[in-house]
Formats: sequence, structure tokens, C-alpha cells
Amino acid sequence: MAAYELAQINIGRFRLPPDHVANRDFMDALDHVNAVAEAADGFVWRLTGEGNNATDVPVTDDPHLIANMSVWRDIDALAAYVYRTPDHLTVMRRRKEWFEHMATYQALWWVPAGHRPTVAEGMARIALLDANGPTAEAFTFKRPFAAPDGTPASPIQDECA
Repeated sequence: MAAYELAQINIGRFRLPPDHVANRDFMDALDHVNAVAEAADGFVWRLTGEGNNATDVPVTDDPHLIANMSVWRDIDALAAYVYRTPDHLTVMRRRKEWFEHMATYQALWWVPAGHRPTVAEGMARIALLDANGPTAEAFTFKRPFAAPDGTPASPIQDECA
């Protein structure tokens, strides 16, 4: 068993209220896309709220801001899901329809195996990445860092148009 697993958070701020009809395609896709993630090789855990997704989990006082958090075996497993899973790519390619542009919307970091990060922890990692750029404490697919036990991490190019 690995000593570390890869945690990720990505956030988005809806252009319109989350329950607006313009967001219906996104909201309707969540159960399926989440099920595909859970079945993916290397998936460990994901944040859920009252439903089968995390859209109702408060991130900040802003009701338009939502978070997705998960833990994966390693960066390659997460990248395979994010950038090479057709069902996920279909949603990602439409993100500009639903969400405002954010300079820093995702952070990756290593956690001890078995640790399940909180939203506050994830938001702190986004703040670290935003303030300092990629470091061992918060990094990106393009500028990954090895796990504390030395497990290497290769850069992943964003393959989503």
C-alpha cells in the first residue's frame, strides 16, 4: 500500500444561480460523471453532500461557488480520468457555459494514505497555489511534485480544448 495518495480540489463559480435552468445540463450530468469517476482505475474517494454530489457543500459564503474534491492513487490515475475519459471531457469542454473564469481553480497535493481532506483544506491549497505558484504543498498537472516518499510525478499536459 502506498504511503501517499493524491488529493485534488477544483472550484467553479456559476455565472447564474446554481438552480437556474441554464445550469441544468451540468447538474444533470453529475451523477453519471461521478459514477464514471468512482469506477475509474485509481479512484479512492470523493466529497459528497446530502445528495450524490458536493454541490450543496458550502465552500465560502458565496452560494454560486461549488467545489469538487477527490483522492486518487496517483497523478497518472487522476489525469487519465480528467483528460481521457469521454464522459468527463464532454462536461469539461462546456465549462465556460456555466462557470466564470477563475485564475486559480484547481490544486493538487499529496496526503497520507487514508486521509480525507476537508473543503477548508482544499481552499487553503488553492490559496497557496494562487499566492506562491506550484510548490510541493499545492501544485498543478503541468507542474507536479513528487510525493513525500519520493514517488515521482510527471507533468501532464491539459488535453481538454
